[in-house]
Amino acid sequence: MSDNQFPTQNGAQLVVKMLQEQGVTHVFGIPGAKIDAVFDALLDSPIKTIVTRHEQNAAFIAGGIGRMTGKAGVAIATSGPGVSNLVTGLATANSEGDPVVAIGGAVGLSDTLKQIHQTMDAVAILKPVTKFSATVQSPSAIGEVFLNAFRAAESGRPGASFINLPKDIQAAPCPFNVLKSPTHFGPGLADADAIAEAARLINRAENPIVLLGLSASKPANAEALRQFIDQSNLPVVGTFQAAGAICAHQFENFGGRVGQLANQPADRLLDTADLVITVGYDPVEYGPSDWNGKNTREIIHIDALPADIDNHYCPSVELTGDIARTLSVLTGQILRHDRNALSANVLISIQSDRAQLQLMAANMHGSPVHPLRLVYELQKLLTDDTTLCLDMGSFHLWIARHLYTFRARQVLITNGQQTLGVALPWAIAASIVRPSEKVLSISGDGGFLFSSMELETAVRLKSNLVHMVWIDGTYDMVAVQEKAKYGRSSGCDFGPVDVVLYAQAMGATGLMIRHPDEIGAVMRQAMEIPGPVVVGVHVDYRDNHKLFEMVRGDASC
Repeated sequence: MSDNQFPTQNGAQLVVKMLQEQGVTHVFGIPGAKIDAVFDALLDSPIKTIVTRHEQNAAFIAGGIGRMTGKAGVAIATSGPGVSNLVTGLATANSEGDPVVAIGGAVGLSDTLKQIHQTMDAVAILKPVTKFSATVQSPSAIGEVFLNAFRAAESGRPGASFINLPKDIQAAPCPFNVLKSPTHFGPGLADADAIAEAARLINRAENPIVLLGLSASKPANAEALRQFIDQSNLPVVGTFQAAGAICAHQFENFGGRVGQLANQPADRLLDTADLVITVGYDPVEYGPSDWNGKNTREIIHIDALPADIDNHYCPSVELTGDIARTLSVLTGQILRHDRNALSANVLISIQSDRAQLQLMAANMHGSPVHPLRLVYELQKLLTDDTTLCLDMGSFHLWIARHLYTFRARQVLITNGQQTLGVALPWAIAASIVRPSEKVLSISGDGGFLFSSMELETAVRLKSNLVHMVWIDGTYDMVAVQEKAKYGRSSGCDFGPVDVVLYAQAMGATGLMIRHPDEIGAVMRQAMEIPGPVVVGVHVDYRDNHKLFEMVRGDASC
């Protein structure tokens, strides 16, 4: 490297070149005086700069990019409140396993310890909610910090990285080359002896059951998993974020989804297991004490990382390494093909209950609309060329438990932090990553206003998406739990918003569903309209207490 190789290059320009080297095509954020040099350098690059209406949503969109592509999405913010607004978005990405790199502007290095405009120890603030958080201390460190940030965000169990970028580092002469990632890297195959021992335990077990977690729904992992299930014919249970990991012809093996509360048919299936094989599972999705409270069964842990040892989660065998490659080798050593009679009978009962529930849902004709009727109609709309993005709320539980998908990462669900406001930003991300697909996002009327300002961003981008708002005028998910605990609710009611007029004010199209029989027609109409469309529907949440009725354990969440 020659000191004169880039005589006019400054730090901000090297930052943008590092982003290009990492394959970044879009950045999302809001400019400011402490980061404007990077925004200026972006103008001379092929990277598209998408200005958002809030930094939190920039991080959400970047997280959606990361989840769907496996490559880190990039959010960018100025110093002070710009950076602090990133916290929730990065915490969400880190909990959800979504690779994100966030860049925050900062005061000059010499002013770091002074109480001046927008000074903040951003690295300390972001460190607890990221995998990597560091300040670039000199122009020579730009490439090092950026490459390490991307590697941290994308490797192992993916998550968030934060780079604190002082304004004087951005402006300083920077005669340094772009650092390139190694051409071959990543986890290898799990230990051969561990694989053999896992196969032995599976082959001898009376009633082994597979528990899928969020990493199982990565496309490469899902493909290997499907071959494993075909070979072993084992019963399968999935967390919410494992949606789409199994394929349609394996649906008879699927006991359903678990999460939030141990009150599902799939929990009953898990209870029958003498061996649980977890694939890509993280405790943040569904606590081990909820499904392994007695800790009497053996566990095989298959993941890129070792297990977080817990009183209720202490694996007999760990297969740590590349999940897809490990599953492929393990599949070749599985000798069993028949299900245990106990779990087979539970699966038959679950299939019967599903059919009855579907028939009941189809015949729910009242207004406001019952959630099960909405799920029934949405199931028919969820074709292979549709991406579905879900916010958090009572509706989320109805959909996560009763709507099924057979394509990996087709449905984006939040469960790690259960963050309100993610759905619309994720839908914007989906419209960028999957421009030929239909994109549907759903929120409650509470969560909608957490990020509804990004509807203007979607209009500006001409994003072809439909955002559905389930309206009831409360933070119902909280209210139901409060009533169960205290006999009354507190702090859960808010005023009405006309979502049709709101959409029109932002330049989008607004529609309303007023009767269950209109759902299919209105939603198909919405999906044919170019650009963003908001569809409102008033929902009947009178049965929401059933979501929290416990089979066992505590009803809090």
